[in-house]
Amino acid sequence: MTDFFSYDYSLVPTNVPAVLLGLLLAFLGGHLIAWVYMLTHSGLSYSRSFVNSLVVIPTVVALVMMVLSNNLVTAFGLMAVFAIVRFRNILRDTLDTGYILCVIVVGMAAGTMKFATAVIGCLVICGIMLYLWFTGFGARHRYDIILNLHWSRPLTELNELRELLQRHSVKAICAGQRSSHGEHPGTDLSYRLLMRDPERMEDLAAELRAMQGITRVTVLKAEDESEI
Repeated sequence: MTDFFSYDYSLVPTNVPAVLLGLLLAFLGGHLIAWVYMLTHSGLSYSRSFVNSLVVIPTVVALVMMVLSNNLVTAFGLMAVFAIVRFRNILRDTLDTGYILCVIVVGMAAGTMKFATAVIGCLVICGIMLYLWFTGFGARHRYDIILNLHWSRPLTELNELRELLQRHSVKAICAGQRSSHGEHPGTDLSYRLLMRDPERMEDLAAELRAMQGITRVTVLKAEDESEI
């Protein structure tokens, strides 16, 4: 194993500590940027896969630069490979793009006889991928259930409903309110709830159905925020 990391067949021998340090710094930098993105993102188009790619791609790019090492011929070869992959495939998932970049760069490292760089880079990136999968990094869970109901009483009496929701939830956000007329006049309300105890979802639904003026109660379990 010592001989394997000591003798590369490339023009420039691999500096193993420098490779590890560069990959680690790229990983930490991508991690920091991903955390800032998660904290500041607002809107509906949130994607956990995109957040994961923010962590992976800096490490892959660092590996690319190590493989190229100011070699113009290798750089043109890399551009040609990327062009072929982009022409033949349309990737809908940003993390899939990260995997494609990984296998291309590891193949280039092996092809340019930078065997130590190929092994170290492959192991580090596989470790990062497994870490992202195991920890569920990038998932945001801001509420547990989506509650929809019809309120037939005056809106000035909503405090009774709010008190009930506060007993069961840490946070209750009214995400939609629409007046309805005709056979069942009143107001259709939609809430997003972060439950104190997610296992008591049915208890909340039963109390809501028993409350005067509430009909058409539906409770849906919310999934982690992610675009489909």
